[in-house]
Amino acid sequence: MTLASTESHYLTQRQLENTLWAAANALRGPVDPGDFKSYVFPVMFFKWISDTWDHNHAEAFADFGDDLTDEIEATYQPFVVPEDGHWDDVFETTLNIGSKLGKTLLRIQEANPGKLDGVFGDVNWANKERLPESALADLLDAFDKLTLDPTHISGDMLGAAYEYLLREFAEASGKKAGEFFTPRHVVHLLVKILDPQPGDSVCDPACGSAGMLVETVNAVNAGGGDARTLSLYGQEYNLTTAAMAKMNLYLHGLEDFQIVRGDTFREPKLLEKDGSLRTYSAIAANPPFSLQNWGADFWARDPYARAIGGEVPPAKNGDYAWIQHIVSTMADDVGRAGIVMPHGVLFRGGKEAVIREQLVRSNLLEAIISLPNNLFYSTSIPVCLLIFRKKKSVERFDHVLFVDATKRFVAGKNQNTMSNDDIEVIHEAYRDGVDSDGDGGLGLRLVPLDEIAENGFDLNIGRYIKGEAVAEANVGEAMVLMREAQERLMTAQTELDVKLLAAGF
Repeated sequence: MTLASTESHYLTQRQLENTLWAAANALRGPVDPGDFKSYVFPVMFFKWISDTWDHNHAEAFADFGDDLTDEIEATYQPFVVPEDGHWDDVFETTLNIGSKLGKTLLRIQEANPGKLDGVFGDVNWANKERLPESALADLLDAFDKLTLDPTHISGDMLGAAYEYLLREFAEASGKKAGEFFTPRHVVHLLVKILDPQPGDSVCDPACGSAGMLVETVNAVNAGGGDARTLSLYGQEYNLTTAAMAKMNLYLHGLEDFQIVRGDTFREPKLLEKDGSLRTYSAIAANPPFSLQNWGADFWARDPYARAIGGEVPPAKNGDYAWIQHIVSTMADDVGRAGIVMPHGVLFRGGKEAVIREQLVRSNLLEAIISLPNNLFYSTSIPVCLLIFRKKKSVERFDHVLFVDATKRFVAGKNQNTMSNDDIEVIHEAYRDGVDSDGDGGLGLRLVPLDEIAENGFDLNIGRYIKGEAVAEANVGEAMVLMREAQERLMTAQTELDVKLLAAGF
């Protein structure tokens, strides 16, 4: 059954999104909304694979009839669907549905080694306590109303619908959304600044659901280039999130990419044949802020020599470890990187100050762009974009461009956003070094290295651009940092009390 008639052919984007959200809501009650993504995306992807296989098989049979062989069939199919592994085989199951679904998804993964490894995540579908059979049946029933093949759903629509669900799940997940979702307006700005070109190699070492990589493809296509010439790479620690990244790229019509799961610090898996770190034309990342226990002991003897300046970042804060890793993977000459970071990296002392000085002196740091407050689900701390470039322009050599974009936002109920106009003005300020808007909505200044050295390589934007918004941002960050530190202290105290009680104290 399908919602699209043979006359209308395609669903509208709104019909598709509404139906997908209704499918997610079939889980409401027994499943926490923050966990919807773990169940909905694998079922959606399974339905798409099965429907696409059926569609391609019909085309192959129309072309070859009884002469169709398995070898010819394989040229039509991007994925292998094993016997008894199609959607209907699961949908028509009436008893122990979860067990049947779990075994089917595993068989599909095993039939596509190297392509679908881990793509369905690690949900225990047979656990009826976690997912009642009635809720799973409702979820499958909702998806059965859709036909997710090229005749009914265009690739662009399906990719956009996946992005829609990501946004909705991020709203439902609250602070946990930061593990897998960067607001698309931030992604759009960062990728626009990096200006990806056909033939580029692009990486996100903390890729989440692969939004940076998808936006890179969109940017190249929008510029008239051929995104198929891009080489796309990502590494992600969380199994569920890594699976979401693969699904996201496949559903956007992409097949030539490499997403690996693992610890980027302790076990970087994106390597050259000789075992050295792979380098890239462009790197875009929104890594987890202030990561504790990130692997400082390992960093001190890192075989990839990522400790720029010979300094290991603090064990309880991995911000500069991300920066060091990313800068170490920029390709010679063309390499550039954009990283979302909290303002603290601009002025914190100790080991971080030593690394910061080295990055500035080596002319790798090109620009700092202070973004508006409250753009992210995971934190209300003011953030900035750090733009690094392996080979800066003559005009920017021995300088750093500071841009205060804290006033460029559209106020929202829960989160603020940046409009397309905001993004364009900020991008032009970075590209041209001028406020194209001319209404005082931006502050910017190209600061010479000598002045930065005089300030002890403190990059606090308020030192170089005087403005009320910058001052508010710095005070705001200090307040949020204090509150979050207090929350961590309270959590640690509670855990300690529980352990002491259990020990009889």
